[in-house]
Amino acid sequence: MDRRDFLGGIGLGATLAGAGAVASASAAPPRPHAARGPLRMKLGCQSGPSTDDRFAFFARYGVTNIAARAKVSDGRLASTVAELAALKDMAIRHKLSLDILDPVMLPSSHIDREANPAIMMADSPQRDRDIEQFQTLIRNCAAVGIPCIKYNMSILGVLRTGHVQGRGDAEFGAWDAATATLDKPLTRAGPVSADAFWERIAYFLDRVVPVANEYKVRLACHPHDPGTPPQGYQGVHRVLGTIDGLKRFVGIRESRYHGLNFCQGTVSENLPDPKTQIFDTIRWFGSRGKIFNVHFRNIVGGRGKFREAFPDEGDIDMYRALMTYHEVGYDGMLMPDHVPDVPGKPEAAMQSFAFAYGHIRGLMQAAAHALPAA
Repeated sequence: MDRRDFLGGIGLGATLAGAGAVASASAAPPRPHAARGPLRMKLGCQSGPSTDDRFAFFARYGVTNIAARAKVSDGRLASTVAELAALKDMAIRHKLSLDILDPVMLPSSHIDREANPAIMMADSPQRDRDIEQFQTLIRNCAAVGIPCIKYNMSILGVLRTGHVQGRGDAEFGAWDAATATLDKPLTRAGPVSADAFWERIAYFLDRVVPVANEYKVRLACHPHDPGTPPQGYQGVHRVLGTIDGLKRFVGIRESRYHGLNFCQGTVSENLPDPKTQIFDTIRWFGSRGKIFNVHFRNIVGGRGKFREAFPDEGDIDMYRALMTYHEVGYDGMLMPDHVPDVPGKPEAAMQSFAFAYGHIRGLMQAAAHALPAA
């Protein structure tokens, strides 16, 4: 692929990859604004592992609600009722609410490193067996009272071209399409066109959304991080890497139980000018009840070139973003996801999480003071 074509496609990605977006999603009536009510969001986290030490860390720094992974034994993909109940009991001991399950299947990993790739590779009959495991997981979560499962429909995982120096000794993940390697070999999935990717998504949703409807468990999908041009990258068309693609996605098998793990950082990465565009994007998905969880992350830059950032020093006005979630009636978790690394200091990640918790809690307290009491 010619590099000029690759870069030229960046600006078109938000339109072309979402062509044919399902009308039912865009026509759905917005939910009433709740701007005058009390703040109902919660401070959350999803970092692992699921241990007493980690859960105590959450509670120590003001986290009240979590997404977490249960232990799974015997090579299964679906946690049993007993395994899920043990995870929930541990959360309760630390006065935490287990709001979302992070399953073993459908993670954000690259397909060449994924142990269970059948669903995303359309490898039947194994993908049907794996989907049956996901259906079982939905039923088991309902039995224990876990109201949501998050997942990814990913082949390339999280793409970055390197790290950049941040303040102090912190390093941030970055993506620059101008320096991306264009001739990387295909993955073991081979070429995956936009049509093929949409077929795999629809095949999965057709089989799991009816079960989610029956058992009233929400399914929260993460966007592709980041988007790439319509002609693809490593032979893969990342259809959930544009805003139009996400609009089309939530319109497939339309349901109150089918929506997004709305990664604000990733959505910002897929906007040409996120510092002005992110708020209306939140409104579009939030007013339709499609935001089930929020990764409350900031970035510097936008589509085609960005770096991650501490929440207080990126391009996005995080207080305004929080108030926009409130405006559309969002009452779920705000949580950090990616935090900066410090080479040679593994403990720095936990310090960064604690910093992010404090920043989010401070914004929530400021918002609560600005809003009328219940």
